Parts: sequence; C-alpha cells; structure tokens
Amino acid sequence: MLGATSLIAFVATVDGARARSFYEHVLGLQFVSEDDLTIVFDGLGAPLRIQKVQNFTPQPHTVLGWSVPSIDDAVKALEGLGITLEKYAFLEQDEHGVWESTSGAKVAWLKDPDGNLLSLSEPPPTR
Repeated sequence: MLGATSLIAFVATVDGARARSFYEHVLGLQFVSEDDLTIVFDGLGAPLRIQKVQNFTPQPHTVLGWSVPSIDDAVKALEGLGITLEKYAFLEQDEHGVWESTSGAKVAWLKDPDGNLLSLSEPPPTR
C-alpha cells in the first residue's frame, strides 16, 4: 500500500530559527516554507519537515541520514564549517569519526542543534 507513495521525514526542534539556519546554511538543504508549526526543506523528493515543539528529548539513535558519494569529502566539508563528528567507544572509527562496516560501507554521525543524531553513509564499493 505505502510502497508506491513518497516518504516524508520528520525531526523536532525547540528553536526554529536555529534549526532552519543549521539545515539551510550548514547542511545546504533547499528551504521550501515555514509556518508556526513546521519548517519544510526539499530532501530531493523526500520532504523534511522540522516540527516546532515546546519540549524535546533527543533519541540516542540515528533519526535521519543521507547517502553521500564520498564520506571523506562530506566530513571534510562539515569539519570546515566547525561541525564535530560523533565518536563512539564501541566502534572503531578513524580520527574524523568515520566507521567502516564489514560490507565496506562507511558511516559518520553528527548532531543537529537540538541533539538529533544524523548520519552520513557512503555505500560499499561495487564488486
């Protein structure tokens, strides 16, 4: 039933101006609209709706992610903007926070201003 419909992504914020600035100016998403309840960005066909809420506790797991052609380039760009990538004691990550899975896929994590955990993933090389 829903397999033939479009996906919409949601995250929450307690500070709409700060969230809009981060997603628009740091991550470079295309702004679509804003009202009293939401900020909407174009996620290349999958809209991202940032819900404005009064109270919020971020989850300890990834809530939103992007597939990138080069994780090294993406991480370098984010670090150049002052973003610190997350590092976890239970994973073997490089000095930039990039973890490589057994499949060869590479993943890095960062947090938005509200503490939402976001990920970047580079697919494994084709064999």
